[in-house]
Amino acid sequence: MKRYLQQFTLILLAGVAMTAFASLAEASVRVFACEPEWAALATEIGGDQVSIYTATHALQDPHHIQARPSLIARMRRADLLIATGAQLEIGWLPVLLRQSANPAVQPGQPGNLAAADYVRKMDVPSRVDRAMGDIHPGGNPHIQTDPRNIAIVAGVLLRRLQQIDPDHADGYRARYNSFMQRWNGAMQRWQQQAAPLRGLHILVYHKGWAYMMRWLGMVEAGTLEPVPGVPPTTSHLATLLAKLKQQPVSMIIYAAYQDSRAAEWLADRANIKAVKLPFTVGGADSATDLFGLYDDTIHRLLTAAGKSS
Repeated sequence: MKRYLQQFTLILLAGVAMTAFASLAEASVRVFACEPEWAALATEIGGDQVSIYTATHALQDPHHIQARPSLIARMRRADLLIATGAQLEIGWLPVLLRQSANPAVQPGQPGNLAAADYVRKMDVPSRVDRAMGDIHPGGNPHIQTDPRNIAIVAGVLLRRLQQIDPDHADGYRARYNSFMQRWNGAMQRWQQQAAPLRGLHILVYHKGWAYMMRWLGMVEAGTLEPVPGVPPTTSHLATLLAKLKQQPVSMIIYAAYQDSRAAEWLADRANIKAVKLPFTVGGADSATDLFGLYDDTIHRLLTAAGKSS
């Protein structure tokens, strides 16, 4: 009996020690990332000092997410919210913020980071009305398609993490410096690899690639959506097909979360390639992090253009 009591005591003490270790090892900052690209960036800079919950995945349209109770519960416990902003999440994020009643992540607080607030936005409309479709008054929100924007947001994220968790400020700085060294090298490589894409005219499913095309020097020749947010119609696709006979393009691109049928229909009749791009982290098997996202994107574009090495 004494032997069993000793064994039980040892097991109990081991359990207490493991619990204490887990408590010590617990992440300092709980991050609620609205999109996968910001979760990936927080992982790069936060390391083991952050725990990250991602509200969406690459096969979801980030415009249209339900404000589920599980998301509200996650928001209620968050120390830092990272959203794209520019009204990308307008249909669901305000509900989460209101229902969570978490003062730390409300607009204007250090725990609320809207990435698009810190970059030069494109496609800012001079006017907005319902006939124009799903227009964002603050400009095009899809800033993650240009890696230079990721670099800008990385600096903002570093400062927010240091502000929220000053005890680990040096660690965040070290990880940021490491990330930026690798990121700057990768951006130089991508720029060189993508040089053959400059000047190519392409069709896009949705106006989600403006930043990428500015970065790579590509030209948007039209959209499969008749107006933003409205699915392609037969009449609009027929109009595009007639236009392509007079003004050919190199390819059609669409995001991993979008229906491929309209792009494939038009590509087949125009004898061009329809290219599915990951759009965000997780949108392709090799796009498992931010580096893989752009590696995969550049490779797919070059292959479709017949420029791959």
